[in-house]
Amino acid sequence: MGGQGGRAWVFGDDIDTDTLAPGLYLKRPIDELARHCLEAVDPGFAAGVQPGDVVVAGRNFGMGSSREQAVEALRHLGVDAVVAESFAGIFYRNAFNLGLLALICPGVGRIGGGDRVAVDGEAGVVRNLSTGETWACEPVPAHLMDMVRDGGLVPHLEKRLAARR
Repeated sequence: MGGQGGRAWVFGDDIDTDTLAPGLYLKRPIDELARHCLEAVDPGFAAGVQPGDVVVAGRNFGMGSSREQAVEALRHLGVDAVVAESFAGIFYRNAFNLGLLALICPGVGRIGGGDRVAVDGEAGVVRNLSTGETWACEPVPAHLMDMVRDGGLVPHLEKRLAARR
C-alpha cells in the first residue's frame, strides 16, 4: 500500500459480486475463478492486472450477494486496494475480513485507467502519481489496517493469540 503505487483499473457504479466472482465458477479453484474476475466489464482485467494494482470504482461497489469469493478473486490477482465512491456493506466488511484494503473516496472518478496511484489507508489519502492530484478519503481505523497488514481477520486473530502465549 502506497510506495510507488500501482496501475489504476477503473470501473463505474454498481459493480456486483457476480461480476467479480461469476457464479458459474464459484465451485472451481480460486485460480480459475479469478481468471474470470470482472470479465463482463473488462475482459482483459484478470490477465492484465499486476500485484500492487488498484481497482477504482464509482458508487455501490460489491453490491449483490455476500460471496466472499468476490474479494478472494481480487486478492488472488494481487490487487492492493479497492478505492470507490461507496461500497455495498457486506463487500466492504468482507474486504477487511479477508485482508483487502477498501477506501471510500469521493471524487476518484477523475482517475483514469492506467494512471499510477498510491493509496494510504491510515492517512485516508489516494494520490494519482500520473497527474499529481490527491483525494481525501475516509481514513481506515487502526484496528482494520492491522487486519489488512496481517492478511485478514483469521491471520490477525492467530497473531494476537500467539502473542498472548
